[in-house]
Amino acid sequence: MANQRVLLASRPTGWVAENNFRIEEAPVPQPGEGEVLVKNLWLSLDPYMRGRMSDAKSYVKGVDLGEVMVGQTVGEVIESRHPTLKKGDKVLAQLGWQLYGVTREANKVDEKRAPLSCYLGVIGMPGMTAYFGLKEIGEPKAGETVVVSAASGAVGSVVGQIAKLKGARVIGIAGGADKCRTLTDELGFDAAIDYKAEDVKAALARLCPNGINVFFDNVGGDILEAALANLARGARIVICGAISQYNNTTPIKGPANYLSLLVNRATMTGIVVGDYVPRWGEAVRDLAGWVASGQLKRREDVVEGLETFPQTFMKLFSGENNGKLVLKVA
Repeated sequence: MANQRVLLASRPTGWVAENNFRIEEAPVPQPGEGEVLVKNLWLSLDPYMRGRMSDAKSYVKGVDLGEVMVGQTVGEVIESRHPTLKKGDKVLAQLGWQLYGVTREANKVDEKRAPLSCYLGVIGMPGMTAYFGLKEIGEPKAGETVVVSAASGAVGSVVGQIAKLKGARVIGIAGGADKCRTLTDELGFDAAIDYKAEDVKAALARLCPNGINVFFDNVGGDILEAALANLARGARIVICGAISQYNNTTPIKGPANYLSLLVNRATMTGIVVGDYVPRWGEAVRDLAGWVASGQLKRREDVVEGLETFPQTFMKLFSGENNGKLVLKVA
């Protein structure tokens, strides 16, 4: 039995490429006192991982060259020297892109409550980001207009659905007719804008005649510019990510029309989900309840096999994925 691992071989310049990674075999690690050995079943693929490949200063440390790529996993405990976790338990951990890993920090998850992959998506880190970013920063009120960029992605799709549960009118921005149909026909968005086929600024002006009350941004760049041009007074902008900028070889493009925040007495605030860890129980309770009741739908893009990783990861940046991208490894 061998462990298969994906290592960071070189730091990307611009777009991520296959040669930035190296897949290797290594002995299966053995758990020490207080640790568990976990066989990973599901790996999460998320846009933030692109930032971890850089050595630039950020809110968390990047991945060192030759190190296993970072990432959340759901797996099964196959050997335990831990005081509360036992063999056979299913756990959520930060074991990265590998088949086996040891850790002393893992949270037991209930497979009867939700499918295991959900703990990487709708009731996992992306769901938590959507929940706290919208609830604590966006603060949507019934009747307000909420606009979400990358709306068919793991975070955006949950943001839009929660906003609908709060009584808001929701407009999603996504790439391609199929994704836009998913937003309106399956996830209950009131309207969708195809940024690949429409002038986003003009579409927002048409669909938001009274302005945008809440803009939840996962994209940055031109999409953020378009939203700033269509704000309502007192608007709240939630900065979750800027996927359009992650592969830049030139300086990040910031909003030239930021004075719209002044004119409209608006705010722009970042969300880092790790700040809310003490309250994750609250979010899990609400998110899992909405999933169980059918009020919150999940969309997953499932790819099988660790060996597919480099190509699968790049789907995030080409816009090929539709829903939460997860890798099934066992």
